[in-house]
Amino acid sequence: MNDIQWYPGHMTKAKRQMQEDLKLVDLIIELADARIPGASRNPDIRQLGQGKARLIVLNKADLADESVNRAWLSAFQSEGYSVLLADSRKRSDLNKINALIQEACRERIERNRRRGFKNKPIRAMVAGIPNVGKSTFINTVAGRASTKTGNQPGVTKGKQWIHLKNGLDLLDTPGILWPKFEDPKVGELLAMTGSIRQDILNRDDLAVSLIRLLGNMYPGVLAEFYQIDDTDDPAELLTRIAKARNCIAKGNELSVEKAVQILLEEFRNGKIGRISLERPDAQE
Repeated sequence: MNDIQWYPGHMTKAKRQMQEDLKLVDLIIELADARIPGASRNPDIRQLGQGKARLIVLNKADLADESVNRAWLSAFQSEGYSVLLADSRKRSDLNKINALIQEACRERIERNRRRGFKNKPIRAMVAGIPNVGKSTFINTVAGRASTKTGNQPGVTKGKQWIHLKNGLDLLDTPGILWPKFEDPKVGELLAMTGSIRQDILNRDDLAVSLIRLLGNMYPGVLAEFYQIDDTDDPAELLTRIAKARNCIAKGNELSVEKAVQILLEEFRNGKIGRISLERPDAQE
């Protein structure tokens, strides 16, 4: 899997729209996947958003390694970002969001006060790559189903303003990727967590890459979870998973293909455990 590219035409349009919409907002709330905070941040958003207040929400933090979550929190804070670790489905995880928004926009709020605009709403753009949880985040913050959500990348389309009672206006934006992954590992990580539709990838190769990565970062985790003997051979490990889960195809044949699907789904759903595939000390 050397060259993963996924940049539908609508993403070019979405990027142009984002450039225009940025003129309307005070703050960018950027959602990233806590399991892959580096790979899941679109460099285009970073570049387009220069000069704007920034809040990074490390979403799906409940699926990521707690100690690695804390390391990412410290790393982003040291770069001057306001940061929130959250499962955006839980209102309790977002209780700190207002305070963080006020902190990130402190200069803007003070400037408005000096000009006599004491109650001017803060306008924030919610941005991020596909399937990172932007719509779920907005719905939870708003306390209602304000936007259309889905498990497949790219469900949200068009511009939507959501007006909240606490003096915050949120602008939802379609998820956009960037045209070319300079590092193929970034594409793999996005595919492993489901930000790129898996029907355009070789799932067998993806599963092998995931097995190797977990073997390096979390030795023995798959053998323990699937209750099988460990092995350094990814193909043999998949065969053992297929046997353990009774993956049988037509003709009573063992189906490694079914084992691949089970592995990817159970990793993405957090069933294998709280796992982070990137660590900030590896980003140097």
